[in-house]
Amino acid sequence: MRAPARPAAAFLAGAAVAAALLLSACTGAHPSASTDPAPHTTASDSATPTPTASAAPVLVPGGTAAANQPYFDKVNQATIAAKPGAKGRDFIDGLVAAGFTKADMQLTPDTTTIGLTAPSIQFSVKFGDSCVIGQYGPDSGGYTSLTSPALATGGCLIGQTRPIDW
Repeated sequence: MRAPARPAAAFLAGAAVAAALLLSACTGAHPSASTDPAPHTTASDSATPTPTASAAPVLVPGGTAAANQPYFDKVNQATIAAKPGAKGRDFIDGLVAAGFTKADMQLTPDTTTIGLTAPSIQFSVKFGDSCVIGQYGPDSGGYTSLTSPALATGGCLIGQTRPIDW
């Protein structure tokens, strides 16, 4: 007949108690140690909070085109979701309503030089010496955007643009 496993269980329990006592002795205050615990710092204690990936994009006034591209995209994608056949004015109105400055924008025509619907339109917002440029054509790849340095002319788009005077 086999001996009960009690001695092994008792040994393990005793070893666990001894380990706990040993560890608690390591954390006890030394008579010469201060009674105030040392401050604990982590990366999250820094003065500048870091944005989280789940934070909704927002307009960054005075920021660069790259800093504002996520919000630019969010606004334009909302315009497309509300009106899949959106035209230039729809994008400009959406961007203005979202806080972008109309005076910093450029827009290409909605029609070609022979009066046909343009396969895509481009629209931009200038931020200092950089631009965020959007392009939309429901039949030519959908929506895309990029950032680019401003042109030497002071604008963002090459070619014919139309006045934004509404």
